[in-house]
Amino acid sequence: MRTKLALIGMILAGIVGCAHMGGIEEKEKIYGKNPPVIEQSFASDQLRPGEQWKIYVRASDPDGDMDTIFAVVEQAGIGSYPVGITRIKGEIAKELSGYVFLNTRGYDFLDGQKLSVSIEIRDKAGHRSQSVTHSVVLSSRQTQKSPPGGVFKEIDLGPIMVTLRPVSGSPR
Repeated sequence: MRTKLALIGMILAGIVGCAHMGGIEEKEKIYGKNPPVIEQSFASDQLRPGEQWKIYVRASDPDGDMDTIFAVVEQAGIGSYPVGITRIKGEIAKELSGYVFLNTRGYDFLDGQKLSVSIEIRDKAGHRSQSVTHSVVLSSRQTQKSPPGGVFKEIDLGPIMVTLRPVSGSPR
């Protein structure tokens, strides 16, 4: 439920941003009418605290104007964190393949915790892709799984910038 509310918030923020920078019709004349499409995504469902959790994404936009990756992190017992924003470099604005990552280094209190990340991509016209969500359980006894071979490039698209917090009553 909180993830849905966060995504609605992201959509409303995009609408407000479009309203003050001109209507979507004006932007579509410049950038095109096609929204980005997340073709495939992958993230391990298990991770050791202290590792980078990599969320792999393969996406395309026929107009070649993908601009931003939005990520909403949700933590059991905490709720949703503010939206993490990662800019997409121009050379991969038509087709991208790589990963965004969430750093869990220094967060030993996450052992036994569950995190979820919802990813969306926005283009310069303000169109949004569908949302994809992945969840992970952090445990010192787990190993992060690798993505399927040959599907995603091993390109660092950028970090998901959030500061994770311990759940009240958990060891710090």
